Amino acid sequence: MLKREAPPIKKAPAGNRSRPRRPNAVSGCPLTAAQAAIGGKWKLIIIYWLAESPKHFASLRRNLPGISQKVLTQQLRELVSDEIVRRQPKGSVPAPVEYSLTEYGRTLLPLVEQIRLWGRTHLKRFSGLVSATSAERPSQYDNIFLT
Repeated sequence: MLKREAPPIKKAPAGNRSRPRRPNAVSGCPLTAAQAAIGGKWKLIIIYWLAESPKHFASLRRNLPGISQKVLTQQLRELVSDEIVRRQPKGSVPAPVEYSLTEYGRTLLPLVEQIRLWGRTHLKRFSGLVSATSAERPSQYDNIFLT
């Protein structure tokens, strides 16, 4: 009698598995916990744009022209893992995906606004080091009102 081989086990694509949270570098330190969750070059800017309204991946890419697809995907996955951002497929596979802030993520908005205001003051303080036109020109980041 012939033995039948079991069908191969299908694995979920790597991007669909939940990711473990990044470890806190200094156990019990709230600053390093915050840095692990929202630190880096892009996360606060992603949160800033999602404060305006839920966005599709392509819309976020347009708002963040200096970010690669790979890095944006990685940053969004980390924000989803930390329950700051919600990922919602819209439709059947391959579904467009919409990203939005969770209630927990919205608690970061006052912090994001304070950092944005500090950054504006910082740019003005050192405007002699950059061209005067770029320091005084309104930024795309001045147009969103955060509540």
